[in-house]
Amino acid sequence: MPELAVGHMATGREDLSSPGSVLIVDDEAAIRESLQALLEFEGYAVEVANDGLEGLARIAERPFDLVLLDFALPERNGIEVLHDIRERDSDLPVIMITAYGTVENAVNAMQAGATNFIQKPWNNEKLLADVRTAVGRRRAEEEVIQLKRALKQRYNFEHIIGKSDPMLRIFDLVAQVAPSRSTVLLQGESGTGKELIAKAIHMNSTRRDRAFVPVNTGSMPADLLESTLFGHVKGAFTSAIASKKGLFEVADRGTLFLDEIGTMNLETQAKILRVLQDRKFMHLGGVTEIQVDVRIIAATNVNLQQQVKDGKFRDDLFYRLNVITIDLPPLRQRKNDIPMLVAYFIAKFAEENERLPLRTTPEAMRPLLEYDWPGNVRELENVIERAVVLATGPNLTVDLLPDNLIGRGSKFAIMEQRPDASLFEIIEDCERRIISDMLEKCGWNQTEAADRFRIPLSTLNQKIKRLNIEIKKKNRENGNS
Repeated sequence: MPELAVGHMATGREDLSSPGSVLIVDDEAAIRESLQALLEFEGYAVEVANDGLEGLARIAERPFDLVLLDFALPERNGIEVLHDIRERDSDLPVIMITAYGTVENAVNAMQAGATNFIQKPWNNEKLLADVRTAVGRRRAEEEVIQLKRALKQRYNFEHIIGKSDPMLRIFDLVAQVAPSRSTVLLQGESGTGKELIAKAIHMNSTRRDRAFVPVNTGSMPADLLESTLFGHVKGAFTSAIASKKGLFEVADRGTLFLDEIGTMNLETQAKILRVLQDRKFMHLGGVTEIQVDVRIIAATNVNLQQQVKDGKFRDDLFYRLNVITIDLPPLRQRKNDIPMLVAYFIAKFAEENERLPLRTTPEAMRPLLEYDWPGNVRELENVIERAVVLATGPNLTVDLLPDNLIGRGSKFAIMEQRPDASLFEIIEDCERRIISDMLEKCGWNQTEAADRFRIPLSTLNQKIKRLNIEIKKKNRENGNS
């Protein structure tokens, strides 16, 4: 991304190449020197303070990734100093260190907002692990904030998180194509964020003050889709008791986002082509042509060129749509973005559920980075939402992750719960779990799940009914389509 070194933006730190910056606040010189030597050997930038007032002064002078705070300080104790720190920076990690390792002290420290609690004498490996976790989380959260701020300054890229090379190339491409009138085709697997990119193109165009109108063309029957897109006059069909505008009119001088365009039938494709060519259309049942100025952004998770070869998609419409193509990478090809996405979704769902943000342990981050994410960002979002809802402590631990991420669940649950289960019952249980997992990965979109299973939607619906699978309906503000 020209003019913007995302991921290496200024944050006021003296040395961004170090593992992090730590402030040690302790009135015992031997403790300060011991901790400073241990942390500096690991590469941390370390400063020390003799008491709480000096520590607060250091925090006011410069940012830190972590504070190691003694519980028993002169004049103002550690809990009081912690309260002062929280008033200045509610997110700064603070690990309390004390020789008085009672349960009461630990509870008081955690209630006051401490990140962790370590008793003297400490275990060096345990202390370093806690420091790495706290600093890593602090830096990931700050990087998300800095990246979002930088992207907002240059682009209107709301809810789009990424600093990997593939995403930076997409940001640049969006910035180039947004001001034009050209049609854009977004290609990518489900869950890669096609609607977010479409909205970013709209928000960075001259049409930003007009409507951005998304429509999922794959979720509607053909007759309903045409009525939705083009509108109808009263009496055009049995249920048309009044005239109605179509989305092309709603999006006039704005942007119409046609998602899953590869599922559209040939007759509707012909009508879309005419609007692209002539910028005119008629209501269903109408005789008057309506002129519109609409920019089309289309998206597909199937290979449209192959659809053309198979006779399922018009070649002339494909060439009209394929003026500018943006290929969105699957999450498995941009795993560098996963820690930032995890931090973003933790903050999002913690706020929605009125909870404190979780700290992701290194043990939990490892499978998140190793998993291939067939459902892409949407699947990651679902996993993090589940973890935030189920968490009972301050950390996102490995036990909060689904079995398929961490290699558990190789046996069928029914075989463990009911050793006498018949082969038919075992197969049915397996089928229920597979369908439920796929529906969750697809955001409970049955059409998309049927496409990925390569079965008719009616077949999938029959199986859902027969297996008593409960369908969850959720509206996503971040729109990872």
